[in-house]
Amino acid sequence: MEDEAVRFASDLIRIDTTNHGGGDGNERPAAEYVAEKLDAAGIVPTILESVPGRTNVVARIPGSEPDLDALLVHGHLDVVPAQPVDWTVHPFSGEVRDGVVWGRGAVDMKGTDAMVLAVVRAWAREGRRPRRDVVLAFTADEEDTAAHGAEFLVRKHPDLFEGCTEGIGESGAFTFHAGQGRRLYPVGAGERGTAWLKLTAQGRAGHGSKVNRTNAVTRIAAAVTRIGEYRWPVRLIPTVRAALTEIAALEGLEANLDDPGFDIDGLIAKLGPAAKLIEPVVRNSSNPTMLEAGYKVNVIPGTATAYVDGRILPDGAAEFAETMDRLTGPYVDWHFHHNEVPLQAPVDSPTYAAMREALEHHDPGGHVVPYCMSGGTDAKQFSKLGITGYGFSPLKLPEGFDYQVLFHGVDERVPVEALHFGARVLDRFLSRVG
Repeated sequence: MEDEAVRFASDLIRIDTTNHGGGDGNERPAAEYVAEKLDAAGIVPTILESVPGRTNVVARIPGSEPDLDALLVHGHLDVVPAQPVDWTVHPFSGEVRDGVVWGRGAVDMKGTDAMVLAVVRAWAREGRRPRRDVVLAFTADEEDTAAHGAEFLVRKHPDLFEGCTEGIGESGAFTFHAGQGRRLYPVGAGERGTAWLKLTAQGRAGHGSKVNRTNAVTRIAAAVTRIGEYRWPVRLIPTVRAALTEIAALEGLEANLDDPGFDIDGLIAKLGPAAKLIEPVVRNSSNPTMLEAGYKVNVIPGTATAYVDGRILPDGAAEFAETMDRLTGPYVDWHFHHNEVPLQAPVDSPTYAAMREALEHHDPGGHVVPYCMSGGTDAKQFSKLGITGYGFSPLKLPEGFDYQVLFHGVDERVPVEALHFGARVLDRFLSRVG
């Protein structure tokens, strides 16, 4: 099982499934690879495409206790672009060097896809079954809008997920070294919502040498500056509150989170490295990312546009919209370029307890804590079917290995031993969770 996890990760990385956005992608070769591995183990795959090349694979493994609710295990097959000239090892080589698997998708998230494949094939070889039905979904287009992947599956093929009440996906259960030898395993139990905005300023076009009090570029620049400099107020959701409480206790710090005057930022500043897990998710956020205006230096354009990457905490949508109305001002209009819901999952559920048990069984010195993701995953799409999502892609990582920086980064890679550990943890969790 552990050997297959490494080999499958390397093979999948070598299949270039770059998602350039705007519908430009091709997951079909990777989907066919996954389908072949499932079929060879007697697990019947269903291949589904929204358009040619944008390919998804879904399969169901019957559980030994059919009265239990089904569990969804999902992972995406697409990756973000990579420029080979920037990399130490070619990003689509899948090379295994010095105990590390290199390449785009190693952590995001072909390594996890490989671990899942290895686990279910081990079950087939050994004649084992999970307690719950397990539905596997390997999706396209997660790295853009999910329109050709999870969104398409949820909209067109909801019957494939019948009985699923909970799901696990990417971005959680990795080793986070918090200093003084402490190893945290943040399990995803929340996601901020996606609020990508397009801003448009109208003005009077004219000659660049003339006085112009209604300059669209000036108006958009002023709005973007206000948005970029705005400091959002603290908003503690239950998942983040639980994370703060547990991490503060491990650090021996007092956390009076029910006191309205308590200095949340001051507490976060005392958390050391663990502050990185908390700081991005105690507020909504809005980061300007793109500007478009004009076509010639001596021509004042009549229109200017900007794009903002906004992220919204659960129950924060009204505050976000009101704040954007105020910050954009009277001369700039805005609308959602792409909008997805925020998520929360309970941290007192039997499923969360089973994830904690599996991690602590294989790393008794580790501490499992809940975690709200600053970004988003396909769990947002599956939530539309009533599926509660957790981020659970277990990896045991050595100190100094910055997992989060490697997401969409140069020299993305994953240690072989991390994949071995993750396969063992997934095997235990998926076999035992009820």
